[in-house]
Amino acid sequence: MIEWFTTVQVVVAVAAGLLCLGLGLAKRRPDDISLGSLVLVEVLLVVQLVIAIVAPFVGNPASGNVPEFYTYLISALLIPPAAAVWALVERTRWSTVVLGVAALAIAVMVYRMNAIWLYQTA
Repeated sequence: MIEWFTTVQVVVAVAAGLLCLGLGLAKRRPDDISLGSLVLVEVLLVVQLVIAIVAPFVGNPASGNVPEFYTYLISALLIPPAAAVWALVERTRWSTVVLGVAALAIAVMVYRMNAIWLYQTA
């Protein structure tokens, strides 16, 4: 993994999470802003997937448990679509809060993936 990219991912996910939580608590239903912030988080996760696939071939192998890393990554990739489907099916303010919780969960997962890749020894 690339540390600066991980930092960008965590900052964007936390910002998206706080935005969606704030919008939800302000009684706003899911809209382009809340769903768009989660789409941005998903796009960064897809870029992270590409980085994780290419990194070992260019001399940046994982120091930790590789299957655990990819389990986190694939799980994180599934959370935004699931939260977006929930938000589109149940269009209430609580759906916007769910989007925020999903983004915050992804921030924690990306932080953990960084620890597995860079610091944990197998």
